[in-house]
Parts: sequence; C-alpha cells; structure tokens
Amino acid sequence: MITMPFFAMPSAPQFFGELDRTLLLATLAIATIGLVMICSASISFADHSYGDAFYYLKRHLMFLAAGLFVAVVFLAVPSRIWYRYGVPLLFITLLMLVAVLIPGIGRKVNGSQRWIPMGPINLQVSELAKFVVILFMAGYLERHQRQLRMQWQGFVKPVAVLALIVFLLLLEPDFGSAVVMSGTVLGMLFIAGVRLWQFSALLVLGVSGLVGIALMSPYRVQRLVTFLDPWADQYNAGYQLTQSLIAFGRGEWLGVGLGNSVQKLFYLPEAHTDFVFAIYAEEFGLVGVAAVVGLYVLLASRVLHVARKALRRQDWFAAYSCFGIAMMVAGQTFINIGVTSGLLPTKGLTLPFISYGGSSLLVCSAMIALVLRISREMDNAPAVAKQVRRDRAEM
Repeated sequence: MITMPFFAMPSAPQFFGELDRTLLLATLAIATIGLVMICSASISFADHSYGDAFYYLKRHLMFLAAGLFVAVVFLAVPSRIWYRYGVPLLFITLLMLVAVLIPGIGRKVNGSQRWIPMGPINLQVSELAKFVVILFMAGYLERHQRQLRMQWQGFVKPVAVLALIVFLLLLEPDFGSAVVMSGTVLGMLFIAGVRLWQFSALLVLGVSGLVGIALMSPYRVQRLVTFLDPWADQYNAGYQLTQSLIAFGRGEWLGVGLGNSVQKLFYLPEAHTDFVFAIYAEEFGLVGVAAVVGLYVLLASRVLHVARKALRRQDWFAAYSCFGIAMMVAGQTFINIGVTSGLLPTKGLTLPFISYGGSSLLVCSAMIALVLRISREMDNAPAVAKQVRRDRAEM
C-alpha cells in the first residue's frame, strides 16, 4: 500500500528553492539555446513549406510549455511512485511499441514507422520507451540485486526484456534508439554488480548482434561506406554529411553569427532536427561548440552527483535511475554530435533539449525533473528512507 501522498505540491519558494540549481540552470541554458537554434535553423524551411517563418518556433514553444507541465508533475510526485509502477508502465510501453507497427495506427515518415498521431502532435514511442526502460530496470535492480549477482536467472530476465524492446524498435526501424537503450541498460547492469564474465559475454553478443543487423541492411551498409569517405559520393549518399561538415568548417573559431548560416538555406536536410548542431556550429564556431559541450558535461556530472547522494542513502532505485538517465542523455548527446561532425555513421537521434521534436523534449523534461525530485528527496533523507524500508518490506 502506498503510504506517501501521490501528489504533494509545496509552496513556490519551497518548490524551487530546494532544487539542484546547477542542474536546473544547465538544463535551462541548453533549452534556451535549443529555442534560439530552432528559430534560426527552421525559419527559411518553414516559410517555404508553410508560409509561416515561425511555424516550427511556435510548435517548439508549445512543446516547451508541455515539457514544463510534465516537469512540474514529476517534481511533485514522489520518486518511489515510479518504483512501484515501473512494471505496469513497461507493459503499456510494449503494447504501444506493438501498436505503432500496425498500419492505420502508426504513422510512417521517411520509411520509418515510429509515430502514433495524437491530435496536434505525433508521439514517438521509442522516446517514451527509453525512459520507461530506465525506470523498470532501476526497480528491477533494487528488488533483485542479490539474485542478479548470484544466479544466472537474475541476469537473464532484464536481458530478455531488453531484447524484446530492441526487437520491436528494429522493426520500426529505429536502430539509433536501440543502440542507446542497449548501452544504457548494459551500463546499469555493470554498475549493479553483474558478474564480469556475464557482462562481457552480453557485451560481445550485443555488439555482434547490432553489427550483424547493420550489415544485413543495404542502406545501413551504405551509410557506413559513406561515413568512411563521404566526399566520394557527396551529391548522393554522402550529401547530408558533407553539407554538415561544410557547416562546421564555415564556423571556424567564432562562427558566422546568429542567423547568418548558409547551410540552413535548403543545403542541409533536417537542419532543425537531427542536424541542428551543425547549424549551431556554423553560426557560433568552435567556441560556441565548446560551450554547449561544457553544458552537457555539467548536466551529466550533476545527475551523477545526485546518483552518488542516493547511493550514500542506499536508495538503490533513485541511484540506478539517475545513473541510467545520465548515460542516456550523455550517450544520445555524444552520438548526435558525433554524427553531425563526421565522427560516427549517420543515425536518426535528436540532440536533447536542442533538436526539434516534441516527444524527445517531453521525455527529457521528465527525466531531468525526476533527477531534481530525487535530489530534493535526498536532502530530506529520513522521510524517504522510511518509505524505502516500507517498499522493501512489501517485496
């Protein structure tokens, strides 16, 4: 039975005064940069496509408002609620991952069927799945720590769940989300203390499987070949990457100035979504790139700081959730920046809080708000510790 209030809203000064200000300010700074860049990168494309230069800016503002609402909800709800409802949320997510594959329910864009239309927005189920998997795994690792370390069954169960979700993601297909999710879960299992030989075997098997899947798909093989030498086919398969590299090159040290990008003028496809960082690099240069990377490092380090506080309080669910969120955000950021700069093969992953996309923004807002909630609870350790003991007694 849940003994804590499901929704407890403190006064405004208390609500914001107890939050991790460094994490909050880093998130707000990145989100503000994202808002500015969505406006800059999409203005020409929006004017040409919709006759409204601020079409994407208006929608992004709507998503930001929705993200703020979601964040307030997660800040007001005790973190132990998500521990208790991790399994039901997983089942709902699995049903949605199946539903998105059904013609007439899921929406196909550019050959990928990843979205479920929900009125004015399209829900990308894979984004929701990333967060739900973290919550489920964190709860599982708290309930079965001893079994995970001592018995092979404790290791196989979470791996089977991950394999099922990855299989459904690959049917969409969404290879990038499958890679990020797999890396996050592997990291959480390693931190939880899984046996090294089991972890190594799973790592080798997972990497081999993902490489095999990539090599079986002709368009993924083409992406890999193009990544190795994009200039060999710069007007066809290598077009997007070469245009992104041109944007980085034009940025030099200080950039060409906000709004002065040339590559966003119909040269670089997806300039306001997956490749928005290339436009940012062109307009703000190496100095601006270093500043944004620094903000992401600060954000991830503060999430890990909260995870360490939870470890000291022995709130394993909170600690594993924070570790998972840090790895998810850092991994997705690294992949997106790596893709746009030519370090990694092209993958369709958004840059957290900066790329245009409602589903990504809402999920990222929920994840950071959960970390902020956990941080505040760790500062009020006696009440949280009492609830943790109740949960463990009911296991």
